[in-house]
Amino acid sequence: MNGIVAIGEQEQLRGFALAGVDVAVAEDPAGVRAAWAALASEVALVILTPAAHAALAAGELDPKGPRLWVVMPG
Repeated sequence: MNGIVAIGEQEQLRGFALAGVDVAVAEDPAGVRAAWAALASEVALVILTPAAHAALAAGELDPKGPRLWVVMPG
């Protein structure tokens, strides 16, 4: 696993793998939470689809946490 991971619906993440980003396909909130919990410690940046962002609780997305996260435009 590299330092960048994208989490969300497969349809929205297709191009990220071509750019060398690890992709964690998660089609429902439980899958998103599982993917987030399974992130390796070396992951520094997580790209979230809007649905993936909505599935994560505010406490899981601590802006002072160990990694930077961004949400794709909707």
